[in-house]
Amino acid sequence: MSTASDPVASLADAPDATRPELYRIKRFRSETHDTFTVELRPEHGGAGRPWLPGQFNMVYVFGVGEIPISISGDPTSDVLIHTTRAVGRVTNEMSRLKAGDLVGVRGPFGTPWPLEQARGHDVVIVAGGIGLAPLRGAIYSVLADRGDFGNVVLLYGTRTPEDILYRQQLERLRARFDVEIHVTVDRGSPSWHGNVGVVTTLIHKAPFTSRNAIAMICGPEVMMRFTANELQRRGVPTSSIYVSMERNMKCGVGFCGHCQLGQHFVCRDGPVFTYDRMEDLISRWEV
Repeated sequence: MSTASDPVASLADAPDATRPELYRIKRFRSETHDTFTVELRPEHGGAGRPWLPGQFNMVYVFGVGEIPISISGDPTSDVLIHTTRAVGRVTNEMSRLKAGDLVGVRGPFGTPWPLEQARGHDVVIVAGGIGLAPLRGAIYSVLADRGDFGNVVLLYGTRTPEDILYRQQLERLRARFDVEIHVTVDRGSPSWHGNVGVVTTLIHKAPFTSRNAIAMICGPEVMMRFTANELQRRGVPTSSIYVSMERNMKCGVGFCGHCQLGQHFVCRDGPVFTYDRMEDLISRWEV
């Protein structure tokens, strides 16, 4: 997929992202015991609002509330896909929805992954747990324009083999000869014969050239911090490491202040930041 030289500016003519629109659930799919995916289509037809990998929507469950969820589908598709974990009131109610139900959607909001800057570079994608979902659109985009990038590496860590997201898609990608995929789990099982350990243990053997690499990381903040540290040890500059920060976002437009992180409002200035902007803040327990 080829994109404009300034993809963020190309969204300027899109409909007002703050205005909610009705979407109908086309398909509901359980991913793990606590994680699910919904596929949405605009209720009034059309392809919906354009979006970029790394951005998020505010999804409203009627009568319950609204939550931010990263977009986790293919940006060239007319189906809007969100994967999330049932951990609170809104997501628990959302997990009970079914095909045909309606939700409200505002967005897209936020900064995208640096796909244009990554052209001509090795691409290192590191995901922890459900952090694979916000990176999925970037994976689709890189593979769609595979010839524009150097080595492509995906390193993915989860708690257990049962927590692996998009298992069938990962198996298909591993069958390709132009992308390197390594999966690890914190705790194995009798049927698991893959890597056991935290995802940072995979970085030292990943095939990429440090000074020519762009890294994209999403997962728990402690995982992103240690991953960035390992990448730096391999020689990747902090300005070439990108992280997705999704702390406490609530309004999506920087008004409520819930997501303030230092001088930044994550929903407005992020969620994707270069690590040199986040390194000091992400290392603090309370900001």
